[in-house]
Amino acid sequence: MLDLRSGEAWRVNARQAFPMMSVFKAPVAGAVLDRIEHGGLSMELTVVIRRRELSSGTIRDHFEGERMIFTVRQLLADAVSRSDNTAVDALLDTIGGPRVVTAFLRSRGIDGMRVDLGERDFQSVFGNLEPGQKPPADETDAQQLARLQRGYRAYLVDPRNRSTPDAAAQFLRKLWEGQLLPPEPTRHLLDLMYAQTTPSRLRLGLPPGARLADKCGTSYTLEGTTAAYNDIGILSWPDGHAIVVAAFLTASVDPKGERDALFADLARTVAAALHPQPDAGPSAPNGPARRSRDESTGRGGSGR
Repeated sequence: MLDLRSGEAWRVNARQAFPMMSVFKAPVAGAVLDRIEHGGLSMELTVVIRRRELSSGTIRDHFEGERMIFTVRQLLADAVSRSDNTAVDALLDTIGGPRVVTAFLRSRGIDGMRVDLGERDFQSVFGNLEPGQKPPADETDAQQLARLQRGYRAYLVDPRNRSTPDAAAQFLRKLWEGQLLPPEPTRHLLDLMYAQTTPSRLRLGLPPGARLADKCGTSYTLEGTTAAYNDIGILSWPDGHAIVVAAFLTASVDPKGERDALFADLARTVAAALHPQPDAGPSAPNGPARRSRDESTGRGGSGR
């Protein structure tokens, strides 16, 4: 958590790299908007998507025929606001692949966040398959489960498409303060993130009068374990006060309701401690301290 007004921060495992899942769609959108700003693309450029390229999401659900045409503008909205997997892969293909996104982040001084793969590639990791490979036609249920178990274990140790909470907070801070993109693309990306209302995690604890520009990331659950359940976002109020929250939950065995309650409680605690309402009484006793504190080490960290 990072209070952008005071610079105070509160950090837990903030230097550990966590799997992003769809959180990575926000930096992908940033790289696309940067390319548009420098004249390499346009919002109205058309992209052809073929049926064989479909992945999960609203595009697949409403796809007609063998090919459809989308603009970059449409794909950005689908990828960020609706977390569509087909859309983000199409955007990655359009700008030259994941390495362009990581290069964009590095050029902005963001070192702890990396994008290496698109959604189709990570589906292969989860499925314990080579890219483009299909499961054996004669695979038994037991063999399928064993293969998926291997894929899940592989995903949990895979270093690709990961971010530290520090890097995610830095990405959000730079976006909010106009250091990531110029004013117009900054507003565009924030608007896409404001429109991301499903799934709802930090939003479940959002206090009256606050807004949230966020991006969630979710893996599927296998045998009661959810590999990644994330939400990163910027809480803001009409008076201009803004607070960054980057929350990553990995390998959780809690049911969905408990996971959602954790994020909702986090949002309520942050708001109560850092932006208390006039009649709300004192700040939460476990709220952020005056100095940045890294709870992973128990030593005072360096505030930003």
